Amino acid sequence: MSLLIVIVNYRSAPLAVDCLASLAPQIADVPGARVVLTDGASGDGSVEHLRAAIARHGWSEWVEFKPLERNGGFAYGNNAGIRPAFETPGCEPPRYVLLLNPDTIARPGALAALVAFMDAHPQVGIAGSRLEYEDGEQHDSRFRFPSILGEFEHGVRLGPVSRLLANYRAAPPLVLHDHPIDWVAGASMIVRREVFEAIGYLDEEYFLYYEEVDFCLRARRAGWPCWYVPGSRVVHLVGRSSGLTNQREPARRRPRYWFESRRRYFAKNHGRLYAFAADLAFAFGFATWRLRRRLQGKPDEDPPRLLGDFVRFNFLGGRYSA
Repeated sequence: MSLLIVIVNYRSAPLAVDCLASLAPQIADVPGARVVLTDGASGDGSVEHLRAAIARHGWSEWVEFKPLERNGGFAYGNNAGIRPAFETPGCEPPRYVLLLNPDTIARPGALAALVAFMDAHPQVGIAGSRLEYEDGEQHDSRFRFPSILGEFEHGVRLGPVSRLLANYRAAPPLVLHDHPIDWVAGASMIVRREVFEAIGYLDEEYFLYYEEVDFCLRARRAGWPCWYVPGSRVVHLVGRSSGLTNQREPARRRPRYWFESRRRYFAKNHGRLYAFAADLAFAFGFATWRLRRRLQGKPDEDPPRLLGDFVRFNFLGGRYSA
């Protein structure tokens, strides 16, 4: 197997079917490519829907459907598709694994572009596609690692501060050429086999969010850099599968697992003191922004109750009222 594509579905079967349909004409472009589609115990008819679609379209030659017993999150669902390919006796692991969201549509040539880049750059461990809206507009999909100063800049949203801390901003200015970057969105992220062999699978202690940041950081520390490859274009119907991050719709309240993932990332990778400093930096910056927004009469585009939820979770014993 040259390329294993892993798609994790949770109550988004129609989107997953559209994603598979976009892959169908491209599978032959990458000889030896296969798809594993897992379902995280959706309980909404997704299993029946997906099985029927795979049979109806004749995709069973290159798609393996794997319903899971529980919804363990993004890392758990991906690992359930990846682990057998690496641990089945007598089977050689794939050269590459592509993590692909169910709410994506691969533009023509997207798979071949990623594989060609990885073949040409054996020192690169991870690469991410250009993610775009349906109208072709590019959106942020490659980022710098989270940091104390980055958290403050993200919270305060003040022009002079942002210019001063430009090198710490999470999302650098958008560009249209291959380049190294700290981490790429897991919506379309290809990983070299040797990376899994060096650092293991995704951390299943993350339910959703920050797991790909953590994975890219672990890979970087093991000597495997990450690149952005805009020649691989993938439509990302942002937030359709999770319901959280659609930048073109009103923001939704952050769920508890977002705060848990954020805390785990900082504490695991930088220690509790660093995590506390990052919490303070964001809270102070964001509180300043919220006051300035109200005084200046600017529109409120933040997730509902974010400041209160952040303070309660990070400073008041992890309390989070539903």
